[in-house]
Amino acid sequence: MTSHHLRRQWVVSSSCTEDDCEAVPRYQPTSTLDLSSGSFALQYLLGEVSGAIGTETVSLGQIEILSQVFALANSTAGLGLSATGNSGILGLSFATVAAIPGTAGRTLLENLLSPFAAPDRFFAFRLGRDDASSSFTVGALDPAYANATSELAFTDVYPVGRDSAGGAVYDYWKVPVQGLTVNASAFALSASRRVPGAPSPIAVLDTGTTLMLGPADDVDRLWDSIGGARKTETGWQVRCDRAVVVGVVLGGAGGDDSRAHEYAIDPADVSWLGGGRDGDWCMGGIQGNDDISSGDWLLGDTFLRNVYVVHHVGNSTQPPSIGLKGLTDPEASLINFRLERGNDPTAPVPVLGTVAHGGHAISEGAICGVAAAGGFVFGAVLTVAISACVAKGTSKY
Repeated sequence: MTSHHLRRQWVVSSSCTEDDCEAVPRYQPTSTLDLSSGSFALQYLLGEVSGAIGTETVSLGQIEILSQVFALANSTAGLGLSATGNSGILGLSFATVAAIPGTAGRTLLENLLSPFAAPDRFFAFRLGRDDASSSFTVGALDPAYANATSELAFTDVYPVGRDSAGGAVYDYWKVPVQGLTVNASAFALSASRRVPGAPSPIAVLDTGTTLMLGPADDVDRLWDSIGGARKTETGWQVRCDRAVVVGVVLGGAGGDDSRAHEYAIDPADVSWLGGGRDGDWCMGGIQGNDDISSGDWLLGDTFLRNVYVVHHVGNSTQPPSIGLKGLTDPEASLINFRLERGNDPTAPVPVLGTVAHGGHAISEGAICGVAAAGGFVFGAVLTVAISACVAKGTSKY
């Protein structure tokens, strides 16, 4: 099953009486609600939701949108809402992957950006480690993280295909990934491609995926190159004091990495306490999953907490693009990590340069059990109490 949840906009309604619904804020109907657009039902890899499609007045900061189409979840199952405290999903991807029919109305992203002209048709976010450091802006940068777009490295979004007129078609926010690094040593990725015709592996940026996910063979070899790690029935674990910086090299086109940039991942996201602790062992922030279909890698929160991101939707002359600015200093993050976790007793291991075979993915149940952590940029910004990222890490793309 392919899930299009990046464009789904649903919120738990007051009509939902399951225990999970009652544990989170629920939308209360107002006089401006219109429920004449039909019903919806979404099936996730683990969990499902159903209800009615309607329109409502929605406010984000100073922006007010009249008759915004969205879905009211009257019934949910298997989504673990009470564990995350989330009330719904806010999707901000492209029109080709809409779950709500276009005839019902424009998506929130289209409405949000409609007042803005080029070059300001973008949204930007910083996925913080706490409520105070998260940021979401539309049509403008947050000066706490960037004062000009020239501070970011931009890469054109990789298209999913072409339309009948030869124009590029886009689904998710995708960029080429040229490779990884382990403590600044190069780590090559497998040659297989899940996106037909792609000259290099493709990464999808998604705030709704808690972890960084990739091909199981690559991830197995990566953890063998990190050391101090073990593979369990529920995925990779790593010692909580393992001090290592993993870098992701993004950008470039046509296999040319001359314009690619490396973005460091904080050791605290590689050895992730938020996933639970088993004695001296923490959940690995990078896991294998061979069920991804829209790209080779999903760059979720354990990566995105380390960058400032601009999503530019483009126009008739410019393709959509993603701008990234690294926010994690490798040396400073290692120092802070050791101060918090203690000295790392694990001996250095060689970085494996060859591609292994025969790995298998982390179980879907393990991913489903991981709640989004570290601050979420879209949470609680809608007056209808939409809060994003419920169970998105459990769905196939």
